[in-house]
Amino acid sequence: MPVVMTQPLRIAMWSGPRNISTAMLRSFGNRHDTAVTDEPLYGHYLRQTGLDHPGRDEVIAAQPDDWRKTAAVLCGPVPDGRSVWYQKHMSHHLLPEIEHDWLENLTNCFLIRDPSEVLASYTKVRETMTLADTGLPQQVALFEKIRDRDGTPPPVLDSKDVLCNPKNLLTRLCHAVGITFSDSMLSWSSGFRPTDGVWSKYWYDSVIRSTGFVEYRPKKVTLPGPLRELADQCEPYYRKLHAHRLCD
Repeated sequence: MPVVMTQPLRIAMWSGPRNISTAMLRSFGNRHDTAVTDEPLYGHYLRQTGLDHPGRDEVIAAQPDDWRKTAAVLCGPVPDGRSVWYQKHMSHHLLPEIEHDWLENLTNCFLIRDPSEVLASYTKVRETMTLADTGLPQQVALFEKIRDRDGTPPPVLDSKDVLCNPKNLLTRLCHAVGITFSDSMLSWSSGFRPTDGVWSKYWYDSVIRSTGFVEYRPKKVTLPGPLRELADQCEPYYRKLHAHRLCD
């Protein structure tokens, strides 16, 4: 039985870095009924952690200084009166001090990717990465909390599955959250969007050039020792989520 959409529907897609999260943002942003928001907790994350990400000061200046303000907005009126609000979140931005009560107003979904591919991509932009940076422990903790509360697992997508069959997996996701799939989700025009975060010029090169989901091609990933060890640490978290993924 399909889920019946409540009005409005707020979809929170929790992803780790270097996934297809921005392509998913483009996909939902191409629907006529959907507003989109790009990583609304990023500024709070950088402010609290002190991490030196590309464009750090710009990001902090562009977003509220308190996660509560952000949460109130995300649970408030949907931009432009749309019936669906797709919110792209990075799970590692969900810092320990951020309470979870407001998440009950959202339809929480999860986007995962093979950890070895994540690490190989991420370290091209930043030299170091930790388990917490992958967002996997935070994803699993939130997934289990929602599953235990609702008695059923929330939707999980693996990026490989999406890239292998975008139409089928997006149809499955839409069915799971209670909306109708639209072919408009499969392609979009290239370029920046007003809804892109101010960090897009540092991180979004491939997405800016894209006009749709790029066909999945297996990657031969060879990680140096420390990253291989980190990938091994990530694997149990990834497998827990992978076991619940929507698939063909």
